[in-house]
Amino acid sequence: MTERFLVTGALGCIGAWVVRQLVAEGVPTAVLDAGGSTHRLRYLLSDEELARVDLIRGDITDGAVVLDAVRRHRVTGLIHLAALQVPFCKADPPRGAAVNVLGTVNVFEAAKRAGTLTGPVVYASSIAAYGGADDDGMAPAELTGRPATHYGVFKRANEGNAHVYWLDDGIPSIGLRPYVVYGVGRDQGMTAAPTAAMLAAARGEGFHIPFGGRSQLQYAADVADAFVRAARSGHRGAGVFDVGGQAVHMAELVEAVTAAVPEVAGKVTFDDVQLPFPEETSDGPLVEAIGASRSTQLGEGVRATVDAFRALVAGGRLDSP
Repeated sequence: MTERFLVTGALGCIGAWVVRQLVAEGVPTAVLDAGGSTHRLRYLLSDEELARVDLIRGDITDGAVVLDAVRRHRVTGLIHLAALQVPFCKADPPRGAAVNVLGTVNVFEAAKRAGTLTGPVVYASSIAAYGGADDDGMAPAELTGRPATHYGVFKRANEGNAHVYWLDDGIPSIGLRPYVVYGVGRDQGMTAAPTAAMLAAARGEGFHIPFGGRSQLQYAADVADAFVRAARSGHRGAGVFDVGGQAVHMAELVEAVTAAVPEVAGKVTFDDVQLPFPEETSDGPLVEAIGASRSTQLGEGVRATVDAFRALVAGGRLDSP
């Protein structure tokens, strides 16, 4: 059967990278997004490639819109990334709940009613679903404590609802919990600062990152690959998995940036304040479920990001808000 993908929230960073991979593979791809700037897609796709993407303007909180998109495109693979991030959920919790929780319920309802998917519903959870770390800094085997943000609470609710859709309706799913994703197009959210530092360096400027400590940095292309692999898996059940990546101290990120752009040495700084999440998670269960995804080393990923930003700046194509 020919693959046909629907990606919600594809105007965001991870969504744009998912679309980039699918289009490069020649897979018919539709995207559902409420609107806003298409700059992230234009950073990653040529005009000819973007013309092959069916862009559907629609609100994820409208279940009829989601169902129509799945049915009309006879979707076989569904990757759900539409969400409001931490600052926006904090500023408007009711809207955050509507988009992040009701929107996810609508996706599962559409998958159930359309009956066209050949793999699991794949959706983005987050490291923010955790409430804290074990004594060694690792994520606990089970979710313990309470998330420190509305966003984290909403993501945990989605994991629970996915479990119920499996129990009640037999809808398989995989939720993926990324950590600090970096790469071209990462210009929103609490953990976008490392990418902002790479953009500043590409311009020859300094930047201050408002957090530090140890965390896992994950190159956007690798995270996108994990989502696509998950959607193509034959997973049964309602799995939730942490996404792998290098666990590094923010000082190592700064070193990687200055190695790529030596002229900003000493100009990229950070507050050594640990994020309110575990320092590290294990992707062993994810690899067992879907196989190994790409894993770009930090230095390579930083250099690729800086080089891409330099090209965008030189071409006058950098127009992110």
